[in-house]
Amino acid sequence: MHRVFITGASSGIGRALAEHYAARGAQLGLVARRPQLLHELSTRWPGQVRAYPLDVTDAAALRAAATDFIAAVGVPDVVIANAGVSVGTLTEHAEDLEAIRRVIDVNHFGMVATFSPFIAGMRQAARGRLVGIASLAGVRGLAGAAAYCASKAAAISYLESLRLELRDSGIRVVTICSGYVRTPMTEVNRFPMPFLLAADEAAARFARVIERGSSYSVVPWQMAVVGKLLRLLPNAVYDRLFAAAPRKPRRQPTN
Repeated sequence: MHRVFITGASSGIGRALAEHYAARGAQLGLVARRPQLLHELSTRWPGQVRAYPLDVTDAAALRAAATDFIAAVGVPDVVIANAGVSVGTLTEHAEDLEAIRRVIDVNHFGMVATFSPFIAGMRQAARGRLVGIASLAGVRGLAGAAAYCASKAAAISYLESLRLELRDSGIRVVTICSGYVRTPMTEVNRFPMPFLLAADEAAARFARVIERGSSYSVVPWQMAVVGKLLRLLPNAVYDRLFAAAPRKPRRQPTN
């Protein structure tokens, strides 16, 4: 994995993935909205990082970044669409509509916009991995998290569609459904987070999944069991158990 392009690289899982691959000598293209944090990574890993401060909802900016990265170091071996935002939302509140749009734009459209400019080069090279960081929140809806759950469900379905489109191209599409990871996004949660992973441990496990080229993987594996059980619950039982579950606070979306 000599050339790796990562979005949402300034903190949390994205930063941990950047550190993981940088420590192994990879050339990195790192995307995030916060230039200072990208600069810190560039300073820490001199000569290995090309920093692109931009928003993943800006498809033109992402395409320019992809063009620059390919011209500088070549077609990436791995593209990781990791950028994501999360916030509690309620459809009944008109003031939440903009937050709902933002979550879906970043978590779903941002993933599509990340992959789009790389596919032609990867197809020509007949190799590479497109990695989407999804979530078990996409398995079933959660009260107060409609936007986030919908965006992750969309990401899972999109990645499956992309996998079929790219079958026999040499490009592997990898879906990683993450459980709870200790990041700025989860530190606001005021409810139990079973099987919580540190970001560096999550990154190491993600990297192993990426290396294998698995089409779909849940990390940690224990959450795969939880996800399967949730899918099996009848609606009446699921509703009774989760309607009053603790919710993420309503405020502006955070990485």
